[in-house]
Amino acid sequence: MATILIAEDDADIRDLVVFKLEQSGHTVIPVGDGRSALRMAHEQDPDIVLLDVMMPGMSGIDVCRELRRDAQTAELPIILLTARAQESDVENGLTAGADDYIVKPFSPRVLAERVQSVLTRTRA
Repeated sequence: MATILIAEDDADIRDLVVFKLEQSGHTVIPVGDGRSALRMAHEQDPDIVLLDVMMPGMSGIDVCRELRRDAQTAELPIILLTARAQESDVENGLTAGADDYIVKPFSPRVLAERVQSVLTRTRA
């Protein structure tokens, strides 16, 4: 299965996502902020990154852009998780380089399926 890095500042959501993805057989690296996500993306070499858009300090959009600029992480699949559901928000996330955009609240089962879909698509 895959190694998944998740950056989510809400501990309850982070724990739920970790539980569901581990239940699906993945190894999960949870962090609570964007700067930690950048560091772990370089140190742990994950297969995919899930980023909360609205985190204190460094947003998921900023992390996404930084990952895309760096040759080491430029091809890393990225899914953004956010409560922001307006068309302009989705467009902004995809323009920043995200491979998918999931709006909160979300079904943990659907999240796991979307992660698998992005992994399958990017590995092909």
